[in-house]
Amino acid sequence: QVQLVESGGGLVQAGGSLRLSCAASGAIFGITAMGWYRQAPGKQRELVARIISADTTNYADSVKGRFTISRDNAKNTVYLQMNSLKPEDTAVYYCNLLQIFTNQNYWGRGTQVTVSS
Repeated sequence: QVQLVESGGGLVQAGGSLRLSCAASGAIFGITAMGWYRQAPGKQRELVARIISADTTNYADSVKGRFTISRDNAKNTVYLQMNSLKPEDTAVYYCNLLQIFTNQNYWGRGTQVTVSS
């Protein structure tokens, strides 16, 4: 089993910044993709950003140029630096880990991000 623990959510004014962290532990094998998804009230969960390596990242169009995903493989931790936050970024943000060889998916419990206008 793999456990994911998120931290760093909170309340921020529009234009502000937050940094989310997600630490993974447990039975992690081989190549993994780590990422962040978000779900706003009444909406489906959507991909925000995902990283396999420093050269392999992808972002939702809505966050390109504002959010940056990175990872520290030694710590099995993924980060999401969120700048120029907008009220529409308000959502619960979930950390995700995909073990590529086994196609097993793991989720964190989520952390609330609220951006006030």
